[in-house]
Amino acid sequence: MKKEPIWIRTLLITIVLCFLSLFLLLPLIAIFTKAFEKGMEVYFASITHPDALSAIKLTLIVVLITVPLNAIFGLSAAWAITKFNFRGKNILITIIDLPFAVSPVIAGLVFILLFSAHGLFGPFLFENDIKIVFAIPGVVIATIFVTLPFVARELIPLMQAQGVAEEEASLTLGANGWRTLWHVTLPNIKWGLLYGIILCNARAIGEFGAVSVVSGHIRGMTNTMPLHIEILYNEYQFSAAFAVASLMSILAIITLVVKNFIEWKTAKQLARFQHSS
Repeated sequence: MKKEPIWIRTLLITIVLCFLSLFLLLPLIAIFTKAFEKGMEVYFASITHPDALSAIKLTLIVVLITVPLNAIFGLSAAWAITKFNFRGKNILITIIDLPFAVSPVIAGLVFILLFSAHGLFGPFLFENDIKIVFAIPGVVIATIFVTLPFVARELIPLMQAQGVAEEEASLTLGANGWRTLWHVTLPNIKWGLLYGIILCNARAIGEFGAVSVVSGHIRGMTNTMPLHIEILYNEYQFSAAFAVASLMSILAIITLVVKNFIEWKTAKQLARFQHSS
């Protein structure tokens, strides 16, 4: 392969570094600078305020519910799509990709039309004293919708590359479906599964659009960390807003490090399967 002249490589690398510095590093530095602008006392007071703790708690609750459910769904969908032929497979793939095509705000409005007091299921929910929108269930449902494709979309190409030979051999030797899943399929896709979970987790923590519509912005009840940051910023509490934002940035950095490691392991595993085939 012919190498480009050194001046071209240097120019391209310089452009990339300048772009990353301008749009990634400088904003990240600005967040932490502004967060600690008024000292450590104000910083810790901001992140330990009852409303901030409630937002952090709700965000963690949403993540703990959303990520396992989407992991189970993604694994099941990928298994069905890659291991079986059935009518409607392409429709199922399209439905999985739907949250990528629909704006999160539109998704939130759909849930309002379905579950609000004047929505399609509103009278039934009111009669049975069930609250969906402007309550925690609505926040969870909205987050599940926007994060639904991540695990499935990571597993489908990996499982397609692996084929069905190992599962068929396991079944031929007398293992049942569950034993084949636990001892053959899952070990082969573990890094892809973890990678999808990491992406799902990152999106669940940072989701704003759909959650903003269905939450009602109720302080101490339905505000997640992104919504709490917006409220603080709109109230000109900039140091407090950036303090909470710094926590999300730390989570994002940790997620990025874990993501890169898992991405490397997944690529290595996929290359091994392609080489063996």
